Amino acid sequence: MRAAVLVEPGRFEIEAVPRPEPGRDDVLVRIARTGICGTDIHIFKGNYAADRLPMIPGHEFTGYVAASGAEVTGLNDGQPVVVDMNIGCANCYWCRRNEVLNCPEMRQMGITTDGAFAEYISVPARLAIPAPAGTPVEALVLTEPLSCVVRAARKARVTFGQSVAVMGAGPIGNLHVQLLRTIGAAPIIVSDVSAERRARAREGGADVAVPPEGLIDAVMTATERRGADIVIESVGCPALYSEAKALVRKGGHIAAFGLTGAGETLALDILQTILHENSVKGSVAGMGQDMHDALTLLSHGRIDTEPFTGAEYGLEDIQLAFDTFDRRTDDLKTQIVM
Repeated sequence: MRAAVLVEPGRFEIEAVPRPEPGRDDVLVRIARTGICGTDIHIFKGNYAADRLPMIPGHEFTGYVAASGAEVTGLNDGQPVVVDMNIGCANCYWCRRNEVLNCPEMRQMGITTDGAFAEYISVPARLAIPAPAGTPVEALVLTEPLSCVVRAARKARVTFGQSVAVMGAGPIGNLHVQLLRTIGAAPIIVSDVSAERRARAREGGADVAVPPEGLIDAVMTATERRGADIVIESVGCPALYSEAKALVRKGGHIAAFGLTGAGETLALDILQTILHENSVKGSVAGMGQDMHDALTLLSHGRIDTEPFTGAEYGLEDIQLAFDTFDRRTDDLKTQIVM
């Protein structure tokens, strides 16, 4: 099969590699589309998982069952599926609690093992989720990133009528905005350096969208000077995490979502945190029920997928897609079409 192998940071090679054979409990998926994630960009630049190269990245994908192992039931050849990319042991304390990232045996497709910038991938059948008939593939490929946003909202316990500040209006920030609007959060205040992405956020449901330097005033104006009930950092910038403390109300919550570099720290005034009853909770990847909930939202049209489907590249053009990624700020999402 053809696969895009990242042979070294910054360089893909389209290679002919052996098509994987599904094990007894696995299914072989013929990949239709794979999205480019921010994590893929970090891997491409050599900032993450460089010790695992050469490898095939890609973990946001959808496709069709092409073959099944001897023990697999409930999945049929040709059936469209989305796939939970987090592979845990399925038996430990953390897996039982749907906290697979903490499993001692955890692996991730496209990050710690070969992924989906290829024509086929073999996955554990228990992680292949049947997709409702008629749901477009360009929407299905958003299931994994949306599941991350679903999990963050679940961890933050977002509910209707809550004010939320979202720091960053990139692809994930805009998915945060749409999901918050669906939940009924209000007002939703967004910041981003890009005017185009701020406009996307307003179209997606943000009540206010401002440059970063105007965020504190915007939040205070929108919340009668209390601060936001919930602040979501969706960029991964230590300075923004520090600013989040000035945005959140007493008794409010900071959702730590954006990935920073290893070793970055956030200073907290312990006494103030205790007396104000503030909380900080991390969340990064969707898994288990988060994937199912994201798929339900997409299949029922609760998310406007059009802003995330404008940039499409064939597998043979993956180098170009990655080389130009940072310059294409209008493109909220890039999809590799097989």
